[in-house]
Amino acid sequence: MATASESYARGADQPPLIEQTIGAFFDAMVERVPEREALVVVHQQRRYTYRQLQAEVNRLASALLGLGLKPGDRVWIWSHNNTEWVLMQLATAKVGLVLVNINPAYRTAEVEYA
Repeated sequence: MATASESYARGADQPPLIEQTIGAFFDAMVERVPEREALVVVHQQRRYTYRQLQAEVNRLASALLGLGLKPGDRVWIWSHNNTEWVLMQLATAKVGLVLVNINPAYRTAEVEYA
């Protein structure tokens, strides 16, 4: 009989799964390569090193918690692919919030359903 930590279906194990949260994995990358480019958004003419991106992510994560949000709360974002979306994805993951993506191409009924 399988325990709660086992699965009946297992996929490939190479490469191995990352055993960290997104936030912890991101912070480890910052430690390893702080000055390497982490994000380039050409249409916004923005470039961030890992260290710069971490500073912005931490600032946004702090602001979200300052609003009274708690781990497990849902945060909706209606956004195209841009810098702000990446920041929100990483910030919510770092503090345990659930990011709910609302596609800007949704029709009214789809937004109402979401």
